[in-house]
Amino acid sequence: MASAADWARDTLAVTLRDPHLLERALTHKSAGTDNFERLEFLGDRVLGSSIAAWLYETFPAESEGKLTRRFAKLVSRETCATVARTLGIPQQVRLGAQARSDGGTESDNILGDVMEALIGAIWLDQGDRAASDFVRRAWASQLSSAGQAPKHPKSAVQEWAAAKNLKDPVYELLKRSGPHHAPQFHVALTVAPHAAVEATGNSKQDAETQAAQTFLEMIGE
Repeated sequence: MASAADWARDTLAVTLRDPHLLERALTHKSAGTDNFERLEFLGDRVLGSSIAAWLYETFPAESEGKLTRRFAKLVSRETCATVARTLGIPQQVRLGAQARSDGGTESDNILGDVMEALIGAIWLDQGDRAASDFVRRAWASQLSSAGQAPKHPKSAVQEWAAAKNLKDPVYELLKRSGPHHAPQFHVALTVAPHAAVEATGNSKQDAETQAAQTFLEMIGE
């Protein structure tokens, strides 16, 4: 199996001058105290600024609202995890035995955090330009696949209910389960008088979004 440095060079097109940054970015807290948490905090902000600037350049005719919807989709935990899987991060992330047996290598939360931590590591090691270039390479297929600015499912449900003169959608947290590092949130969405729909996600927001998407599919929107 190739080393993490070889993987980063061959797959990410990145060679960090400080190899310890790469090791830290790939290490979950279950595997040690020198882990990705601080790098993830930094990388989250770098990702946001990189995506915002990229969208501003790429869609000069779009309104602030449409750019905001694109931005929310591209920086979402789901998209970060999808990019991480595309790059082979599940095979590189370092987890404790329990976290691994609990399915940590497939957790959107963990993979998304590692993705952001890698961006933070690149920013620290090589600066803003290198980090932004990496984001554009890694997210290129995500940007090109969105022909139109997506409308967030929760916003779509809210607008649909208003157009039908119905009460506002109500989201209810039914249950939280799973280990601390990979929680599962189970929610119900009700738009009276329609039947409630339920969904599960890695965060309460993700579960609510999935419930809204399920509701839209149920009503044929």
